[in-house]
Amino acid sequence: MANKLSFSGKVMRLRERLRDPEWRRYGSVLLMGKFGAIGLLALAAIFMRPDLVGLATHAADPQLKGNDIVNPLNTVWTLLAAFLVFGMQVGFTMLEAGFCRSRETVNVLMECVVDTCLCGLLFYAWGFAFMFSHGNGLIGLNWFFLQGAPATYETTGVAFLAFWLFQFAFADTCSTITSGAMIGRTAWIGDLLYSFAVSGFIYPIIGHWAWGPDGFLATMGAKDMFLPSLGTSFHDFAGSTVVHTIGGFIALAGSIVLGPRLGRKFKRDGGGPMMPHDLTIACSGGLLLWFGWYGFNPGSTLSAMDFEGIGRVAANTTLAACAGGLIAMFVAYFMSGKWDMSFTVNGFLAGLVAITCPCYWVSPTGSILLGAVAGVIVVYGVELLEYLRIDDPIGAVPVHGFCGIWGTWSLGLFASGQYGSTGQFAADNSAPLKGLFYGGGTQLLVAQIVGNGIIVIATFVSAMIVMWAVNAMGLLRLSREHEEYGMDLYEHGISAYPEYVISSIGRPGGMSGGSQYSAVEPLPGLANTRTNEL
Repeated sequence: MANKLSFSGKVMRLRERLRDPEWRRYGSVLLMGKFGAIGLLALAAIFMRPDLVGLATHAADPQLKGNDIVNPLNTVWTLLAAFLVFGMQVGFTMLEAGFCRSRETVNVLMECVVDTCLCGLLFYAWGFAFMFSHGNGLIGLNWFFLQGAPATYETTGVAFLAFWLFQFAFADTCSTITSGAMIGRTAWIGDLLYSFAVSGFIYPIIGHWAWGPDGFLATMGAKDMFLPSLGTSFHDFAGSTVVHTIGGFIALAGSIVLGPRLGRKFKRDGGGPMMPHDLTIACSGGLLLWFGWYGFNPGSTLSAMDFEGIGRVAANTTLAACAGGLIAMFVAYFMSGKWDMSFTVNGFLAGLVAITCPCYWVSPTGSILLGAVAGVIVVYGVELLEYLRIDDPIGAVPVHGFCGIWGTWSLGLFASGQYGSTGQFAADNSAPLKGLFYGGGTQLLVAQIVGNGIIVIATFVSAMIVMWAVNAMGLLRLSREHEEYGMDLYEHGISAYPEYVISSIGRPGGMSGGSQYSAVEPLPGLANTRTNEL
């Protein structure tokens, strides 16, 4: 074993090596590596423990609670649904424009756009307050002009203004339903007046009864509340009654007070319906409504966390629409021997209206059955109005009014007994709804009939009063002279189709003599048929 060098020996050896250039380079590299390693270790220590050298420490990671994640997620889901429901206005506009005559198309477009603008401002000012704030069993009394509102709406955890937007889209739907049955003869000022009453008062006040936090139908059946003997409240998940039945029966009142369009001759008098001028637009509008319904029904959960409920509602919505469309097509064929496009479109819309109330609580099979019944109801509903000489150009009353009633009642028959209520974090199925066909007895069915009946009567009576009052002022019905001249030309100063080749028998009187609207002779064999198609 070699002897170890003494300290002085090591110093002498170092001195000798430093005289060698190779050793000097080697020593420099060695020292640089060591000092570099020491520096890196020091930086790592400072980064991991800055307090050791007097530096401030990093803030601790925030402690997220469940609501910090769930509430934003549910708000985004509600906003997405609101956007889909608002998109239904495009569908309504196209459906009504397609089913009307070309001479009144601009009026339909204007009505749908202006109703939306008017409804938005009214729902901001007091409509939302009447419908969704606390007050009493009949009306809400807080949050006028959205003042004093909390950050989130009630126990939903959804941002208050997001919930407002979602419900505004629903209110706008109700107003648009009403206009569909009144097209072709309603004066523009009259339209504005009844729309003001519908969006500002009728819909939100009556809607509060079923959807308000303390509405008497929402709390019905509880101790010390309305009809405690029923033992259950009125249920309407997404609005078969609150939106569609209300809209449908306001439309019925308007149609009755207005009377039929000039030239409308009913079947019992040897005539028939005035033909729609563009079924392509009407069918496309109906399909857009179907698409928007995926916001209408699944969005009414107000909860993205109830993912099973969302999926079930969306599937039930689809199946009811499919059944309604097919059954209406076959029923219409057996009546007329023709595969009727109008009845098919209104058939799937009837299925959508019917499933809107029970969509959360029924099974897929139940959805098909109740949608099929709606397909039958809409066809015979149109025939009933025809027999009663009530002019409803797009079938708003049978689709929304009659099928809204059926859909509300159907919950008392088809509720499967598996599902209770949606929730902020998950579904609560501890108290499921069970209908008559699933062994639940008649309790739920009676509650649905009572609640729906009260809303139907209140809506129809109040709407008749409004329509009669506006008509008594001479502002509801367009004059005979102006209707013959052409509603679009008289009220709005333009035709929807200025370059359109309009036959002389379908041309508004206001177009006669102008070269821009020059007429052509009708095709042979059509001179005395379909006079009012355009």
